[in-house]
Amino acid sequence: MYSYRLSHLEHLTTHIGIHEHALLSEPRPEHGYCTDDNARLAIVMSREPDEGAAHRMMRTALAFVLDSQADSGLVRNRFMLDGYWRWVDSPRAEDAWGRALWALGTVAAAHPNPGFRAMARWGFERSARQRSPWRRSMTFAALGAADLLGAEPEHHLAHRLLVDAVMAILPPGHPDGVWPEERLTYANAALPEALIAAGAVLDAPVVLARGLGMLDWLLRRQIRDGHLSVVGAGGAPLLDGGPRFDQQPIEVAALADACWRAWTVTGDRRWEQGLILAGDWFLGANDTGVPMVDPVTGGGYDGLEPDGVNLNQGAESTLALVSTMQRASSVWSLRPLAAQGRR
Repeated sequence: MYSYRLSHLEHLTTHIGIHEHALLSEPRPEHGYCTDDNARLAIVMSREPDEGAAHRMMRTALAFVLDSQADSGLVRNRFMLDGYWRWVDSPRAEDAWGRALWALGTVAAAHPNPGFRAMARWGFERSARQRSPWRRSMTFAALGAADLLGAEPEHHLAHRLLVDAVMAILPPGHPDGVWPEERLTYANAALPEALIAAGAVLDAPVVLARGLGMLDWLLRRQIRDGHLSVVGAGGAPLLDGGPRFDQQPIEVAALADACWRAWTVTGDRRWEQGLILAGDWFLGANDTGVPMVDPVTGGGYDGLEPDGVNLNQGAESTLALVSTMQRASSVWSLRPLAAQGRR
């Protein structure tokens, strides 16, 4: 089993938030901060014991996400040094809005700290009245809504948002194909995960079955020669099974999250394979056979390239590494001892 560390996340995090980019292992303040990564940080820290570095980073990430919200509930994404530190974009209902709701719903549902839960619930309700025209944004929001609704079954705002998100992922009259889009793009596994989560908490077996079917297809589509070969940054046609680069750690983390969700909802052990493959991808079981972890810093590399790796260790990649290992650790102990010994 790989013992992940939080030290590089600490290195990237200031009193403001987590820096988006790094040059090798060093943060690049000139590129500022973004809500996307601070929402991811809140989600990842919500799975850790509420103490030490995890408590500090949770507090920082939650404050950043709450500050990103306008009174309308729309969300800003970019906080940069522009003469002084300030938000440089307008509030919108795009991916940052969806990821903010994901983080706020998840923290409100299950964080052991009641103060964090209360602040997150307030923030969730502030933004949950908005809707996005974008499928991915509604997908991310659905994950937070499903977590909160699972903890508070009478939470009407979360219920309405989740129902609307399912309709956005699978609009009425959409053909009942294997995938609801014409090609694979980014954070692909979040789509089936949202349907699985919604199907479970809404007691909607048709939605659950559709999500499980989509995830099964996506997982099989991204296994090549016994290891994960995830869709590259440019996306891919649905039926193109060849390797594509650059492969992003966030795709692996999304797949790990979805397999974990399917496993916990159904108890079906076939989803353990996806979790193990996702963890192994970071350890070198990938298309180039190179580990995606810096053994010194514990950071995650930014991309898998045809001839190696992008050695920069930004927030998204390291958060994807830690998130994947958090999920994989729940089943890694079940693998054969001989296989464990090779890691």
